[in-house]
Amino acid sequence: MIKMYGIKNCDTIKKARNWLEQHQLDYQFVDYRQDGLSTAQLAEFSKQLGWQNLLNTRGTTYRALPAATKENLNEQSALALMLQQPAMIKRPLLVQNSTYMLGFNAGQYQQLLDN
Repeated sequence: MIKMYGIKNCDTIKKARNWLEQHQLDYQFVDYRQDGLSTAQLAEFSKQLGWQNLLNTRGTTYRALPAATKENLNEQSALALMLQQPAMIKRPLLVQNSTYMLGFNAGQYQQLLDN
């Protein structure tokens, strides 16, 4: 089963969900805000994708952080911030079997799901 992680009101999430539905692919959507995210799950995402890739540095939540916080980020502090503020996690995060993919790209989704 495909799992998609994100925040339901995100425009990119909406595009990705529409794509999956148009291709009649069953998936489970996990909303970081409503369903929560465990420390273990986030650690696994970080292991698979790297914490720097998970951290959404383009979002307003990240940009609102004090400069000192941004300058001193390491994996532990970044993961703690992402747990506190799930909007700082790039989305969507798609998981199928043991394959992890960040962001939405129709071509990449097609390639992943054809395998």
